[in-house]
Amino acid sequence: RQMCIRDRNSNVFSIGLLDQYHLQIPSEIAEPFIANKQSRVKVKATFNSNSIEFYAALKKDKNTDDYKMMFGKRLQKSLGVLQNDYFQMQLSEDTSKYGVDMPEELDAVFQTDHEAFTIFESLTPGKQRSIIYTIIRIKNTQTRIDKALIMCANLKRGETNPMKLFK
Repeated sequence: RQMCIRDRNSNVFSIGLLDQYHLQIPSEIAEPFIANKQSRVKVKATFNSNSIEFYAALKKDKNTDDYKMMFGKRLQKSLGVLQNDYFQMQLSEDTSKYGVDMPEELDAVFQTDHEAFTIFESLTPGKQRSIIYTIIRIKNTQTRIDKALIMCANLKRGETNPMKLFK
């Protein structure tokens, strides 16, 4: 059984790092998602007693026709895996609105600034995710709120370049 569409989860499979930042996802795992026009997936990875969940994109390698997924150092470190380790992984349908969970601080700022939220909603999904990831990477709650307020002011001034939105 490849993937049961009813539960929208792949089977659990074993995987190791392809290179420094990528995983090669078996075709039989990736293709049911791709066929369903879902290149973005929610991922659960487990290694020893560590378990993490994150969102990722399935990308087809133009040269080999294999499917790859980014798995950067931050994720490797939080799972506790090294270059030659194998770990368990399961993919599931991404049912989130933005391909990532909205941080509550950003959500709260958007609830008080309808104009900025309307502009945010008009941005491409990639720009929306970029903004959300920028806020998520900030550890301090007050700094998250401050950066969200700066970003809203910049959106209302017409700035949509993610590199300039938080300055």
